Amino acid sequence: MIDPSAILNAGILIVDDLEVNVTLLTRMLGSAGYRSVTSTMDPCTVCALHAQHRYDLILLDLLMPEMDGFQVMEGLKAIEPDGYLPVLVISAQPGQKLLALKAGARDFVSKPFELPEVLARVRNLLEVRLLHNELHQCNDALEQRVLERTSALQDSYLETIFTMTRAAEHKDEDLGSHVQRISAFSRVLAGLLGLDSGFVDTIFFASPMHDIGKIGIPDRVLLKPGALTPDEWEIMRQHTTMGARILGNGTSPYLKMGAEIALSHHERWDGGGYPQGLRGEAIPLAARIMNICDIYDALRSRRPYKPPLDHRQTMDIITHGDGRTAPAHFDPAILATFLEHHARFRDIFEEYTA
Repeated sequence: MIDPSAILNAGILIVDDLEVNVTLLTRMLGSAGYRSVTSTMDPCTVCALHAQHRYDLILLDLLMPEMDGFQVMEGLKAIEPDGYLPVLVISAQPGQKLLALKAGARDFVSKPFELPEVLARVRNLLEVRLLHNELHQCNDALEQRVLERTSALQDSYLETIFTMTRAAEHKDEDLGSHVQRISAFSRVLAGLLGLDSGFVDTIFFASPMHDIGKIGIPDRVLLKPGALTPDEWEIMRQHTTMGARILGNGTSPYLKMGAEIALSHHERWDGGGYPQGLRGEAIPLAARIMNICDIYDALRSRRPYKPPLDHRQTMDIITHGDGRTAPAHFDPAILATFLEHHARFRDIFEEYTA
């Protein structure tokens, strides 16, 4: 139930080009105890007044010069985003009443005015309007609670991600800056490719988990300063499947994409990658994006088996190949976008490198 005092305090606007009608309606409503009644005889000002004051009810004459009631209602529709017009039309012509209801009015009152009818219709519409407002407030509160719960759930997912990433960093002290750069590279490249904001957000948080499987690789292999033997190389390759197994049972979009990336970020467009030898679009899109980002960062970074390269040397290898890396390894569309915006990746590398 609506508090009776809330009804009497509701904002009411009377719109009529005849002063006698305005005076009569004002007195009727005032005598019934309504405390917030205003009026205008200029229909052209109604929309601006409503935008400023958000009246709970507008008593609107239909036949006015310059701008009739139907035109006023069209203007009000642009102000009320949910399409609810708090309008009680005033008319002496029966045929216009039905047209007014079709145009969005809530009800009508006939001329000449009868006090019981005016007061009954005004009160009924104000109750509906105030209930409508309460419903919106409840919906807004519910939406806020959903957002808060969603945010808490997302924070929980991200805490899991960061915990696992820190576990991988413990194995390799250089990995901390690497995963920060990979995260930034992936987000920028996904955005440049025109992917939707949900994908861009997800890859930003999922990409740092690409090498999570390395926590299962023995230090003698992972940190070996020289070239790996064939047997050691087979052990190293297992970090992809290990990472997918670690993340594969997750239900969050971050863990699901993280598992895809962990498994497939060493696959190559030409089919020469591992662990499954996938080719072309059979490789998940997130892994294709991650692949070129990972190669760029690996070439520029110091490793136990190689010195770091500068941006120019790295771009030359990605563009022309060096025997280990070749342009055919990358999705052509992703490679073209990367090459067009390569300076962005240079800047990110420098920003996140101590």
